[in-house]
Amino acid sequence: MEELGRVYQLIVPMFGRDMTFNLDVIVMTWLVIAVLLLFGYLASRRRSRLPGPLQAVGELFVSQLYGLTEDALDEEMVKTYGPLICALFMFLLLSNWFGIIPHLGEPTKDLNTPLSLGIMGFFIAHYAGIKAKGLKAYLKQYFEPMFFMMPLNVIGELAKVVSISFRLFGNIMGGSIIILVVSYLTYSVILPPFLNAFFGLFVGTIQAFVFTMLTVVYISVQVK
Repeated sequence: MEELGRVYQLIVPMFGRDMTFNLDVIVMTWLVIAVLLLFGYLASRRRSRLPGPLQAVGELFVSQLYGLTEDALDEEMVKTYGPLICALFMFLLLSNWFGIIPHLGEPTKDLNTPLSLGIMGFFIAHYAGIKAKGLKAYLKQYFEPMFFMMPLNVIGELAKVVSISFRLFGNIMGGSIIILVVSYLTYSVILPPFLNAFFGLFVGTIQAFVFTMLTVVYISVQVK
């Protein structure tokens, strides 16, 4: 149970203040990125009409996610945002699956990771909206249907960041706590392997997909 509150931190003095970094999250995040880069290299280095296992998996991810993105946006915009959506889903999926591996942890169970991805999606969606509609039409939508609705419309947009980020964080962190508590009570014998499979594979996959699709929807709402 000591692991529940244990955080390995790196404290760096900077401009008269202490900057605190969570080493576990940093290491796990870069490990996820390294695995994805290796997967991308191995899947694409010997492309052929008769794909191997890695190429087939890579093409499956790309084709399905491009199709979903195209349904929400259009054929032209999918060329711009399709790679982002593929990268986001694969990063979240692998991050959530890392909790299954002993001595590794999910970067997404630290709020900084989903919150930063939520903020990134927020800015991308609103940049896309300004680019598609123009600044005047973009600002005008905040005063609809009546001008006094503007504060509520702004709060509604900001609430999307909180909603998408805390949903992912809450599910992954909650699953980690449940697994840790049950492992402590049962001495890691009875339920933990099944809980790991459930929260890591099933819940992790669903939450990665939900986060990614909500990002697509937020972009779609802004550009249409």
